[in-house]
Amino acid sequence: MRYYEYRHIVSFQETNLVGNVYFTHFMAWQGRCREMFLRDHAPDVIEGLSGTLSLATVRCSCEYFAELTVFDEIIVRMRLGELMQNRITLTFEYWRRKEDEEQLVARGEQQVACMNREEHRLVPAPVPASLREALAAYAD
Repeated sequence: MRYYEYRHIVSFQETNLVGNVYFTHFMAWQGRCREMFLRDHAPDVIEGLSGTLSLATVRCSCEYFAELTVFDEIIVRMRLGELMQNRITLTFEYWRRKEDEEQLVARGEQQVACMNREEHRLVPAPVPASLREALAAYAD
C-alpha cells in the first residue's frame, strides 16, 4: 500500500513539563503532512485557496499508543481513506524511527470538506480534479 510520508524531529517546544509531546502536536503534524502533500502533488489547489476554494477540516481524531519525547524522529504516513462527493477522509499513522526500527505510536484521521466561498457563506464544491487524481495513488 502506498502512503505519502512527512518526516519530523520533535523539538523542545513540542514537549510539556513532563518531557513528552503534548497531544495537540499530533494534530498539527496531520495538517503539516496534508499541506506538504498539496505542495508536492496538487499545487494548483494551493493557488485555488487564495480564490474561492476552501478546504475545511470538519472532523479529526488521534489514538495514542506510546509517548514521544524530544528529538524523536517521527514519520507521519498519510493515505486516502475515502473520497465521497465533496468530502475527503485521510488516515494517518505516526511511526517513531529509532536506528533501523520503526514503532507505531499513534493513528489519526481527518475529514476535509471542499467548499467554495460565495458571498458570505460556504457552499459544497467538488473535489478538484488534480487533488482527486493525486489522492487516488494513495487510496487504502
